[in-house]
Formats: sequence, structure tokens, C-alpha cells
Amino acid sequence: MTEIKRLFDFPYFQLENAPLEKSLSTKRNGTWESLSTREYIDKANQISRGLLRLGIQPNDKIAVISTTNRTEWNVLDIGILQVGAQNVPIYPTVSEEDYEYVINHSEAIYCFVSDEEILNKLNLVKNNTSLKGIYSFDQIAGCENWEEILKMGENASNQEEVEARKDAVQEDDLATLIYTSGTTGRPKGVMLSHKNIVSDVLLSAERVPFDFGTYVSLSFLPVCHIFERMILYLYQYFSVSIYFAESIEKISDNLKEVKPHVISAVPRLLEKVYDKIIAKGSTVGGIKQKLFFWAVELGLEYEPYGANGWWYETKLSLARKLVFSKWKEGLGGNIELIVSGSAALQPRLARVFAAAGIPVMEGYGLTETSPVIAVNDQRNYGFRIGTVGKVLKDVDVKIAEDGEILCKGPNVMQGYYKDKEKTDEAINKEGYFHTGDIGELDKDGFLKITDRKKEMFKTSGGKYVAPQLIENQMKQSRFIDEIMVIGEGEKMPAAFIQPNFEFLREWAQRKHIEVGETNEELIANPEVVARIQEEVDFYNQKFGSWEKVKRFELTPDVWSIEGDHLTPTMKLKRRNIIKLYQNLYDEIYER
Repeated sequence: MTEIKRLFDFPYFQLENAPLEKSLSTKRNGTWESLSTREYIDKANQISRGLLRLGIQPNDKIAVISTTNRTEWNVLDIGILQVGAQNVPIYPTVSEEDYEYVINHSEAIYCFVSDEEILNKLNLVKNNTSLKGIYSFDQIAGCENWEEILKMGENASNQEEVEARKDAVQEDDLATLIYTSGTTGRPKGVMLSHKNIVSDVLLSAERVPFDFGTYVSLSFLPVCHIFERMILYLYQYFSVSIYFAESIEKISDNLKEVKPHVISAVPRLLEKVYDKIIAKGSTVGGIKQKLFFWAVELGLEYEPYGANGWWYETKLSLARKLVFSKWKEGLGGNIELIVSGSAALQPRLARVFAAAGIPVMEGYGLTETSPVIAVNDQRNYGFRIGTVGKVLKDVDVKIAEDGEILCKGPNVMQGYYKDKEKTDEAINKEGYFHTGDIGELDKDGFLKITDRKKEMFKTSGGKYVAPQLIENQMKQSRFIDEIMVIGEGEKMPAAFIQPNFEFLREWAQRKHIEVGETNEELIANPEVVARIQEEVDFYNQKFGSWEKVKRFELTPDVWSIEGDHLTPTMKLKRRNIIKLYQNLYDEIYER
């Protein structure tokens, strides 16, 4: 039996244990096209043979930029890794300057792109790089296609050389460079070995209740991020049939077509799903609406393992039958598990989705830890709302004196590429990686994240404020989509708030309030401002006087990656946001 030590061992393990007729599926021209496990491996070997004929040497870097997840990405990934080269994924949404920086810093010699839009961006900077060639997954006039590499590999006469290259790859060899999206400065190239990611996959596998060869998944989070990439290897390990969503806009349709048992998601997406469900429930009227909100209120009180007693469980059983079953239908009808990562999950979402029979298991980690450090598991009392679960076996976590989470284990990166100084800052002499997150371990071993160390600030009165803690509370409001707490060196904490414009308009309509056509008119309405103030006042009650948000300003923009408010992993770019709203900052602090 294949022992999994390198990333390319996963498909071979699948072939030996539970081969699939539909291992990887992508929709083309309205039809799902699938590769079996055997075809997946055959195509990956074809790519490897083609790359050898292209002259690829061990430790060469190949960049991959794809707008969507797709079969080609995974075939190419295995093909690259088998010849001892490294896959360098690049976020499609970053600027062309960042494309240039990553390609040059990693010394990538070839780049594969998904579509014309990416190609056009890359073409603006390719002459400033050492790229020998660009290949596309889509058919694009004037661009070489990845099928040409497959054609170069059709002749199997050099398969022995592929096998020799595979045998030469050791578990401690570099597998990939992943450039962090960084909230400040240039991205850092995280060096992850085969062992880093393989160990994380196999340790995480102990936390998921999959049966080999029986599950279907829908993949849509960017595979250029280690979270989704690691999950794709995990699916391959369990012989989960992987379908790639067409786009974020088409997820709803794809869920109904594919009927997955499992998906991974980020809290932002779950918030949007929840808001849509609530908006729909608000329009049905009459007894149905009363029943809907009775179920929601019940869901918001949910505690796992029957902790609320038999009467609550009886009501919950009825709510699941009458209301929550329709929520599951909206996600395809078969959903059994959602894995959430990348940012803090609102406890209310964890409660209401679990009550609906759609358990969301929150985990925690960083690119530098491959990524999972801890994750919830519904089995054996391993699920605790408000925490990120228990730390993985063989991963050692300790809390430093200042509250920072330190992590040591086989999943911790080799370092930052070409940056010994930053590597030495991040990993101490005992081998513990400094996560930059503040947290605590409870008496039962559940890990709770409270803030980012670098994001904590002192007011001019010398009091420490943990902005993430306040933001996570305030974001529980249906009126607030995004919020950033400010006030470093100032007399008081304040905030920029991007309202939930869709929900606000519905609220205004119900209250017969004229709010105008534009977001600018909406946020200028005194009744809207007063209503948001009510929400801020409500959540302020949970904090000490020095932590309360004393003033806020509403912003008319929808905060986005494109608008430079958010990183590709949907974290706040705090410096950028302050710069973008410097005029509002000056108003708050009466400059």
C-alpha cells in the first residue's frame, strides 16, 4: 500500500484504496466533465513527461494563476511535484505589480494562467520577469495552451525518468512557495515541504467523519490559499469526489446540482448565506413568518450534545422538520459538514447552523502552519462553540506570557524564502512559531482566539484595546457587514462601519423610510445613523468603558479585495482602510 509521504502520493493512495469514477469534475459548456482516479494519475504523468521534455529541473519554480478552481490545476500540481519542481500559486486578484514581484522573487521560469483576463494582467509585466513561457488552461488566441505540454508527454518513453524523479523527492523537500497576502508590505514566500502539508492532512483526517469513497464535495475557496489546497488533498485521501464550482456567483446553482455532503467556507460567505435566509424569511408573512423566526430564535440558543435539555431538543426536532429542512435543501439537501477557517466565525452562526442540522466546524491555522493547528470535531464532545476546537495530535501549542499562541510541530513551515531575518523572528530557538494571535486554552484543551497581537493598540490614556474582539461582537448585528475599530494613540476607540446595505434597504422599506437611490444617501439618513447607533450601544454593553466604541462613521463603499479594503483571505487591510477614510478619521477625532 502506498505510504503517503509526498503530496503526489495522495492520488495513488486513492487509486489503491477507493478509486473513483468521478475524482475531479469541472463544468464546461453546461456539462460536468469528470476524470476518474486512473485518468487523473495518467494525465499528471503526461504533464510530468511533458515538463521533462520542456527541460524542467528539480527545484525549478512554476507559477500558477487561476481565477477558479478546476481539474487542470490539480493535474498540473501533481505533474509539477512529481518531477521535483515546485508549484508557486499566485492569487488572481492581486495587482500586476504583485504578479511581477512573486514571479521574480520565486524565480519562476514558467507560468500557467486560467483565462484571458489573467493573461492580459500578466502580459503587462512579463517583460520584467525571467519567464520562458506562459501556458493557459482556456483556449486563448496567441497564447500557448497547456494541452501542448500534455501532447509533449503523450510519448511514454521517458516515464522511467519521471519515476526516478519521483523516487528522488524526499518528504522534507520543498513542495510549494505560498506568498502570504499580508495586510502590510510585500508578500512573504512561505516555504512548505511535502511533510509540512502531508502531516497536516493526515492529522486533520482524524477530525473529520468521512467514509472512504462515499462523499461528494463542492470546492470554491481559492486553491491558491493553503486552506482549500490542503482540503483538496484531504478529499483525495478519503476518496471524496470533488466538483469545482463555476464561480462564486453560481455557487447556489452548483450546490443544487452537485448535492455535496461537505464544503469548506469562510465566515464571510456563511454570513451572506444566513442574511439571505433571514431576508427571505422576512417576506413570507403570516403564520409562516412567525414559525420561521421562532425556529431562528430557537437556533440562536443552541448548545451541542443536548445541553439545553429534552424540552429544547423536542422543539428543535420540530423546527428542523418544519423550517430548517428547507435550509438544507438550499445547500443541495445532502450537506453534513461545513469546515470554516481563515477568520473568526460568529458564535451565533455556529449555533444556528448546527441547530439546522448543518454543523459548521471552525478551525484555526496560518499559511505558515500548513494551515491547521486546531479544529472542532462533532464527535466525542470535540465541538465547543466560540472556540476553534482542540489542537491536532503531534502539534504542540503553548501560550506565551503576553498571551501569544506559539506552535511547534511537523506542520510548521521551513521558513520564509530568501528571508532569514524574518524567519528567525517568526520561529524561536526552541522551534516554536509565533502566530501573532492572542488566545487561551481552556481546561478541556479547547483553543480560543481573542485577537491579533499586532492589531491591539493603546489609547492615549494608556489602556489596551483588542479591536478584533470588539469587531467580532459588533458583526453579529444584521445591520453591520464590516467594521474596523480605530483609536491607536487617540483619546477613545471609534470605528468605520460598512453597513449591510441590502438588509438596511429592506429595513427602511418595512419602516417606510425614504433613503434614496445611492449608498451615500442611505448612510446620510439620520434614521439610519440612529438605528446603527442602537446596534453599537447594544454591543458596547459587553465591554469596559475604555473599550467602548464612542463614535463611528458609516462608509458608502462595499469593502472588497478589489477596493483594497481586504486581503485575498478577507482580512482587513487596516492601514489601507485608514488611508482610504482619512477624512472620516479626521472628523471623528476632530482634526
